[in-house]
Amino acid sequence: MADTFYTNAGCTLVAMNPFKPVPQLYSPELMREYHAASQPQTLKPHIFTVGEQTYRNVKSLIEPVNQSVVVSGESGAGKTWTSRCLMKFYAVVAASPMSWESHKVAERIEQRILNSNPVMEAFGNACTLRNSNSSRFGKFIQLQLNGAQQMTGAAVQTYLLEKTRVACQAPSERNFHIFYQIYKGAHAEERVRWRLPEGAAFSWLPHPERTLEEDCFEVTREAMLHLGIDALTQNNIFQALAGLLHLGNTRFADSGNEAQPCPRVDDAQCSVGTSALLLGLPEDHLLETLQIRTIRAGRGQQVFQKPCSQAECNTRRDCLAKLVYARLFDWLVSVINSSICAAPDSWTTFIGLLDVYGFESFPNNSLEQLCINYANEKLQQHFVAHYLRAQQTPTALHPQEEYAMEGLAWSFVSYQDNQPCLDLIEGSPVSICSLINEECRLNRPSSAAQLQTRIESALTGHPRLGRDRLSPEPSFIVLHYAGPVRYRTAGLVEKNKDPVPPELTSLLQQSQDPLLKVLFPADPEDKSPEEPSGQNRAPVLTVVSKFKASLEQLLQVLHGTTPHYIRCIKPNSQAQAQIFHREEGSMARITALW
Repeated sequence: MADTFYTNAGCTLVAMNPFKPVPQLYSPELMREYHAASQPQTLKPHIFTVGEQTYRNVKSLIEPVNQSVVVSGESGAGKTWTSRCLMKFYAVVAASPMSWESHKVAERIEQRILNSNPVMEAFGNACTLRNSNSSRFGKFIQLQLNGAQQMTGAAVQTYLLEKTRVACQAPSERNFHIFYQIYKGAHAEERVRWRLPEGAAFSWLPHPERTLEEDCFEVTREAMLHLGIDALTQNNIFQALAGLLHLGNTRFADSGNEAQPCPRVDDAQCSVGTSALLLGLPEDHLLETLQIRTIRAGRGQQVFQKPCSQAECNTRRDCLAKLVYARLFDWLVSVINSSICAAPDSWTTFIGLLDVYGFESFPNNSLEQLCINYANEKLQQHFVAHYLRAQQTPTALHPQEEYAMEGLAWSFVSYQDNQPCLDLIEGSPVSICSLINEECRLNRPSSAAQLQTRIESALTGHPRLGRDRLSPEPSFIVLHYAGPVRYRTAGLVEKNKDPVPPELTSLLQQSQDPLLKVLFPADPEDKSPEEPSGQNRAPVLTVVSKFKASLEQLLQVLHGTTPHYIRCIKPNSQAQAQIFHREEGSMARITALW
């Protein structure tokens, strides 16, 4: 009620989402006040306190130590906003005070770093049940500083983009923001060029009637220009996205004959043609690739074609869309990095900002939630190792005195070691991840019930593994530090394989669209696009394996830094100002989620 949204819990800053504009709380004047203070910790708790502490740590040490800020919290708690404000703070305090020319160069670098935010949010964020601007990927932003502690550049590393959202949106949720931006913000001539007439309906564009602050197309366009993405390249990007929307309207009927391709339904007859036109593909070839798969089999590697079932046609259509969008997102990140990254010899230290998914538990949880919660378990262990133990060891500076000054009762908190849960998920020799990966390596169909049975039998008696015997669907329960989560085994193995039929890649390599030529360059040594069979299949590099490797790499970076934690809190699930539900925002919940 007093508009105070920050406090300290030990060495952690707790940030409450105000759910209303509080402009005076993030003004440049306030940034400078915290930066100029002789002892910023004596001022009111604020994200600028953390920002200034990390900056001074880099600046004052004889042997500078890289710093990291881990921003965590559930969806809608304000992680993206907090990271954005920290980047603005560093852009202000780390500006070059030298000559006017060098100052303008630094200012241009800082502006590009800030412009990376709206672009990444447009292509990587979406409106979910809990948050109108939910990041559907994790990111680690490395702000690079030279010996004079001036910002010379930055680098962005992303993790686990939720690309399935392109072709499948949960009830009451939306697709990525960028699709709504082009749908609502395109000019008249662009609507003609991208085949987006007013009022057109698209299966992959649910709830277009909702108006969100994040739907502003001009902000994204302007930011892309500042990052060096010119108007022509932007047109190619938005045209390809429009092509994906039309692809989503392509639907197939059951042929009733396994020897015949599935026909398109009547109202989808023109969708394939429009999608092919926008993606620079031959319509007949696109349709054939969705309807028919080519297989090599036998000792002589005989080639034959097999019509796909209705479900397989839909799967291949969705796979094509996810493949294009994932490649586009990765390309955008590389363009951003090439625009903002400094030369290796121009910086000496960095401050890292880690903004990852919060812990997730939905009515239906799958591989995405398993990876997200696995990452949260690893970060929880990192947090416990660095802070909870340090706060309560005899060498700590009497935390009870600090809490007494704030009028808080203090007693020893027995923290829970989550290593058993990590052993269940990633341990050796047998764990949930190893069993899922093994199912992917075995060249056999894997049923949901079979996977559930394997997990239960191989890990029977594990204290962190549970089972919902009343569930009508095959599943297993992991007792995470933040609470139990039930994961459905249906589709888990297929998602982990993340298979891309070779014919789809070959098709996209034949595109005449300038952007797709960059995203899918023709490989002169590329083998024929027929799908291999049996023992000729290459070893599968699974989603879990790649995510685990990137997570280990991230933790190695964090272990080499001095970490700082900001815990964002969502005071109520209605996203309303001045309302605090104790069961949702209380310190008990903070402790449980940590």
